[in-house]
Amino acid sequence: MLYIVLLHYPVYNKEGRVVTTSIANMDIHDIARTAKTYAVKRFYIVNPIEEQRKLAETIVNHWRNGYGAEFNDDRRAAFELIFIKESLQSVIDDIAGSTGLVPRTVATGANISGNVLKFAELRKLLLIANAPYLVIFGTGSGIADEVVGQADYRLEPIKGCEGYNHLAVRSAAAIILDRMMGN
Repeated sequence: MLYIVLLHYPVYNKEGRVVTTSIANMDIHDIARTAKTYAVKRFYIVNPIEEQRKLAETIVNHWRNGYGAEFNDDRRAAFELIFIKESLQSVIDDIAGSTGLVPRTVATGANISGNVLKFAELRKLLLIANAPYLVIFGTGSGIADEVVGQADYRLEPIKGCEGYNHLAVRSAAAIILDRMMGN
């Protein structure tokens, strides 16, 4: 059982400070569509700021219940996967409440190193385990160390060409989900 979360706090800004980042409409759209493509059970968006969560709810509701749902049924289906929460712990609690099992957490990031889980290894775990896995994607300049340190696993970073490694989170999510779940 695969779940994903887009974390807006705690994440780093480019100066290395822990901050809350803003909701981005295109992240919601693109990650939801990718999540639906790769059979993710739920796509969570975490932001502790109430006004930011309201913005996300407005966007999501337009595509679930508003004109957007009538206009584009495929987009509506993808947006049905979205749940908006105030903290990572509330996501973990929600998954545990719906499955009866605490999810195993997998932190992602461009700068993760050391003892990492390979994409193929995570794919095998997902195929053989009857347990929920929560893959954590960060916004800003990456997930705060406190979250990475508490995760059950740290996923290998995406390696591109020529050492450049600064993907948009929606691009990274698509690549990672494809490497984990694609044929």
